[in-house]
Amino acid sequence: MTKRSWLALGIFCAVATASMLPVSADAARRAPVALNAADADFIALREAAMRGDMGEAGRISARLSDYPVQSYIEYYRLYPRLASAPEGEVRSFLAKHEGTAIGDRLRNDWLLLIGRARDWRLFDEQYPQFVLNDDTQLKCYALSSKMAKGENVVKAAQDLLVQPKAYGEACVDLIGRLQREKQFSDADVWKQIRLSVEFGVPGTARRIAAFTDVSEKQLVQAIDKPNAIIDQGASGSKAARELLIIAIGRIARTDVDRAVKALERIQARLSGEELATAWAQLALPASLSLSKDAAVYWRKSWGAFLSQEGYQWRARAALREADWPMVAKAIESMPADLQKDPAWVYWRGRALLAAGAAEDAHKYFQLIAGQHNFYGILSMEELGLKVSPLPRPQPPKADEIAEASNNAGLRHALKFFDMELRFEGNREWNWQLRKMNERQLLAAAEFARRNEVLDRMVTTADRAKVELDLTQRYPTPYDDIMQTATRPIGLDKAWVYGLIRQESRFIRSARSHVGASGLMQIMPTTATYVARKIGMAGFTLSNLNDIKTNITLGTQYLNMVLSNLGGSQTLATAAYNAGPGRPRQWRSTLSKPVEGAIFAETIPFTETRVYVKNVMANTTWYAAMFENKPQSMKTRLGMVTPRDANLAELGDLP
Repeated sequence: MTKRSWLALGIFCAVATASMLPVSADAARRAPVALNAADADFIALREAAMRGDMGEAGRISARLSDYPVQSYIEYYRLYPRLASAPEGEVRSFLAKHEGTAIGDRLRNDWLLLIGRARDWRLFDEQYPQFVLNDDTQLKCYALSSKMAKGENVVKAAQDLLVQPKAYGEACVDLIGRLQREKQFSDADVWKQIRLSVEFGVPGTARRIAAFTDVSEKQLVQAIDKPNAIIDQGASGSKAARELLIIAIGRIARTDVDRAVKALERIQARLSGEELATAWAQLALPASLSLSKDAAVYWRKSWGAFLSQEGYQWRARAALREADWPMVAKAIESMPADLQKDPAWVYWRGRALLAAGAAEDAHKYFQLIAGQHNFYGILSMEELGLKVSPLPRPQPPKADEIAEASNNAGLRHALKFFDMELRFEGNREWNWQLRKMNERQLLAAAEFARRNEVLDRMVTTADRAKVELDLTQRYPTPYDDIMQTATRPIGLDKAWVYGLIRQESRFIRSARSHVGASGLMQIMPTTATYVARKIGMAGFTLSNLNDIKTNITLGTQYLNMVLSNLGGSQTLATAAYNAGPGRPRQWRSTLSKPVEGAIFAETIPFTETRVYVKNVMANTTWYAAMFENKPQSMKTRLGMVTPRDANLAELGDLP
């Protein structure tokens, strides 16, 4: 369920809390601007609307008749009473603000209420007008509406129902309708229960289990006390065997070997498909713990229904073993949309290369070789190309900049950024990008640069396909400070910039949800440690967001991590995100040296896996810019060995 979906369902307190979390580390902003009385009123109005206080919202909005973003004043005045507002009033708002971000948001909110009321006539009228169409619950309501008209929606439902954390009431209800109308079999329902357990949403699993003949108590026991379920063994019922399969997966989360032994004891009681499913339930946690036997378990899972993570980890386990036929088979077994992911396009090409089918392999590499991302770069190298500096396009002209400056949505976004309202600002900015051509994107990115909103500059420039300005995509602010920090210690400046682009998008005072601060997102304990090690006089945590201090501490720490991990940028990048101990533990599970790309793709933490790939791709582009010559990311990634006996112990490095 999206954040605004919760809003429309009236869970005001939860949403008010979620929408005011600290600015995320992937967002940049201008220097703070002092708020005036009207700005303070606007923020108070927003808070009143989020908590459903109609009276307060009405009183505050009356004081804001001349405020610059009147569409939001109207939205926050209407929102708390949306469930009871006359239909005509809602339609009037939508007509007045048609084609705007806030208009589309209100339609999203209203559609959730309409869907909840099962008013399919009104839902079918409004849903095609919802532009973003990014709400899973609305997609589930849309399928329920089709079912109400007698349509078969099995394939669409199977394609949609893959992320249980986004289900909410609408998708759980859809699963029940599908089961009652015989479009979903009992096996389909159990797939959804297993998926929900795997995703860590047991509440959703329990609600879906109501469509089966097991009690909530039985399912809870399988989730929370799996050993008891195993001890009971498998009876003749389908439900009992499904509970066993769930229990096997739960045991494997903490003790893979015990889960294997338990499964081997009961496997004779399971059908072939059930046994494959049980091995898959066991293989995923084995993969996430980087068990040396993960590929063995996955080889017993062919034919089982897998989650998207399961399909990918089956391929990753094969990559770690360099079992290229299994890599190919694992990718071919993925759903069609997943096979199109650049990662699996690239590795499919590599599997074909290993099989001697170079011509076919190159067709896959060519599909993504033009992309700036990790696998686009690797595909270029497989085709004999390298990342090289690009000629800058013609700079935006004065009239093009003026058009961007006069764009009401972009101006609204800047206003929201000044008030630290990142959610609203990003939505307004990104809404405008949807309608822009290449030259308009170039101008909007320059407009962002001039207003010191570098994260929006990067986001905007990344949308361009032809007008590619690398200085917009890969900015280099504070270069004098960076030179002073990196040159004396011999640290690769391109790597530092690549890391900052991923960490903070060059924010000046960002603070992550875990407390990391500044451009290089340094934790307070790390900052204190490094300041003491390098003898930084007068350091206090209040200085951590100072640009020079942050870059100095961040580069010094990065250099310590790099030295500690044998000079491998791949390992050190992972360490900067996940802590220096984890990459050592991950590499210790290898049975032989692997390519840096394989190591990166098989990092068990999703955040760190994405982080390493993005940082290394960024770094390669920065290096091409700085050195003005072609760059090999594959060389930069290097090989990762199981261990290095010559490296010193971690010591007290945080």
